[in-house]
Amino acid sequence: MEYALRAMVFLAERPGQNHPVQAISLETQVPPDYLSKVMRDLGRAGLVRSRPGRRGGYELGRTDLAATSLLDVVSAVEPLDTVERCPLSKECHAVELCPLHRAVRSATLDFVDGLRGVTLASLVAVGASSERDPVASGGIARALALGATR
Repeated sequence: MEYALRAMVFLAERPGQNHPVQAISLETQVPPDYLSKVMRDLGRAGLVRSRPGRRGGYELGRTDLAATSLLDVVSAVEPLDTVERCPLSKECHAVELCPLHRAVRSATLDFVDGLRGVTLASLVAVGASSERDPVASGGIARALALGATR
C-alpha cells in the first residue's frame, strides 16, 4: 500500500512524463523488483500506463488528479475488506457482530472514508506550497520515503 502511494505521488508530481522503474525506485526508496509488481497492479487498475522499450517506463493513466483518490490507489494493490459477519462463524454472532469485530469494521470504514477523501491533486498541491518543508525540494513522494525510513 505504502509503495503504491509513493509511486503514484511521484508520478502525480510529474504529469505527462514517462519514468523508468529505476528512477521511481530511486526517488521513492522502493525496491525496484517489488515496485515492478506494484506498478503492474496499478496498470491493471488503469492508474498508470506503461511504455515498453528502451525509453520505456510509467506515466499516470489518468490526467485528472482530482479524480484519483488514495482509496483508488490502495484498492488497486490491496483491497480493503470490511468484516460483515463473524470470521469465526460463531452462531452467537450470526445476527450481530461481537464488540471486537464491530470495532474492527468501524475502524476499517473510517479508514476507507479517510482514503476516499484525499486525492492526488490535494497531495501535490500541499507539496508544491510547502516551502518551509526542507524535504519539499525533493517532492512529497521523497518526503514519504524519508519519513518511512526514519
